[in-house]
Amino acid sequence: MTLLSVLDLIPLASGQSTHDALGASRELAQAADRLGYHRLWLAEHHNTEAIASTSPPVALAWLGAATERIRLGSGGVMLPNHAPYVVAEQFALLEGMFPGRVDLGLGRAPGTDPITAQALRRDPTHQAVHDYPRNVLEILGYLGDVRDQHDPEYLRRIRAAADIAHLPEVWLLGSSMYSAELAGALGMRYAFANHFAMGTDPVAVFEHYRRSFEPSPTLDAPYAMVSAGALVGETHEDALRLDLPQRVWRYELVAGKIGPVKSPAEAAAFAQQVGESDIWRRARGHEFVGTAEVVRTGLERLVERTGADELMLSVSAHDVADRIATLEALAP
Repeated sequence: MTLLSVLDLIPLASGQSTHDALGASRELAQAADRLGYHRLWLAEHHNTEAIASTSPPVALAWLGAATERIRLGSGGVMLPNHAPYVVAEQFALLEGMFPGRVDLGLGRAPGTDPITAQALRRDPTHQAVHDYPRNVLEILGYLGDVRDQHDPEYLRRIRAAADIAHLPEVWLLGSSMYSAELAGALGMRYAFANHFAMGTDPVAVFEHYRRSFEPSPTLDAPYAMVSAGALVGETHEDALRLDLPQRVWRYELVAGKIGPVKSPAEAAAFAQQVGESDIWRRARGHEFVGTAEVVRTGLERLVERTGADELMLSVSAHDVADRIATLEALAP
């Protein structure tokens, strides 16, 4: 059976404080842990009124203390924003807190706008993005996976922790052929952000990953995960009502101003205001919306088409109870 996991952005709903949003994510994490989901990953986003997951390692320490068995990871850490050594230290420390339960997912996008990227002290020439492959190898080395591309003696003298009993599982994340090819060339696990609904064919991406794959010290065969947006309602109409805030969120994303996640009633009023504008027609909510049977069938077909080893669900709704209800309906 395909392993099933959860992606959380720690969304800020209308009327919520950051403390409230973190409490809701803790409820979601505990539900995923109880229901048998394999992993819980947090995304990294900055300077937005809609998302509270600005620092995955900090939030993972909070959520890890409230869970027992589920793996905890980043989906992902946006590497150009950070010094590789600091990232390695943070996740080595998490591994010390939760042995055998930590994943480190790495991405190369900034996860924010250009002004905020500058505030994060990124290289203004965007050299950090070009240095991404080298920085990935550097992190692997700090965690004990020393490759030929680096000076082994240097990396033996600089370790992320004095003693790491279990290395965090390191993944490359992406939504393009570039990330798939790099993950394959480095012999790493690969997660494709299909929930973005960017129009890229996941089948073609995974085929490229598998063709590019070269065995590495930590992985001898390709290993892939695909994500998908999903939301379940008691009826199809109920699911569409619950999904309407996600469609509004995507509208705001295209329009360049994202606010807190609206309630279904607020989203319905917003939809009436924008009418049938071009942006509204192009805005989409979750990829799989409907009753549990319909959503489950769609997800099974996605896994069958892609041949993915794992499936990660992105479940967004105004109320955490509706998010948990979807996890309960689709539980492994």
